[in-house]
Amino acid sequence: MTPQEETVILEARDILGRYLSQNPVIGSWQALLDYCALTVRGPIERFHVLYLDRKNRIISDELLSTGTVDHVPVYPREVIKRALMLNASALILIHNHPSGDPTPSEADLSMTKEIQKGCRYLSLTLHDHIIVGAGAEMSLRALGKL
Repeated sequence: MTPQEETVILEARDILGRYLSQNPVIGSWQALLDYCALTVRGPIERFHVLYLDRKNRIISDELLSTGTVDHVPVYPREVIKRALMLNASALILIHNHPSGDPTPSEADLSMTKEIQKGCRYLSLTLHDHIIVGAGAEMSLRALGKL
């Protein structure tokens, strides 16, 4: 990647971030997927959480963990603790699969269920868990896994 391309990507990420902070996230599914792809795609696994207010606007995009080429440690307690600290009403989990295949692993599904349980007890809404691959994103909600 050239320095000019890196600059364009950073500017696009900034524009999408501003757009999403001013507009309903759920009302603009493609913008959300574009933002996810730009934010988390890469050679190592990255786990982000979008914390949302009652109108589904982004309060914060938090990079909660980075990992290796095939694993990222995620602690449901930390995901939910941060939601409470930010006074979030809802969240969207996002992580990437550097292999390029966005199919969820058993570990992905298990971790999502744990976070979903915690959200349910604390009246938080878990909208989705999006896995970003190479040129494709997969929604666990769309797969019927949430």
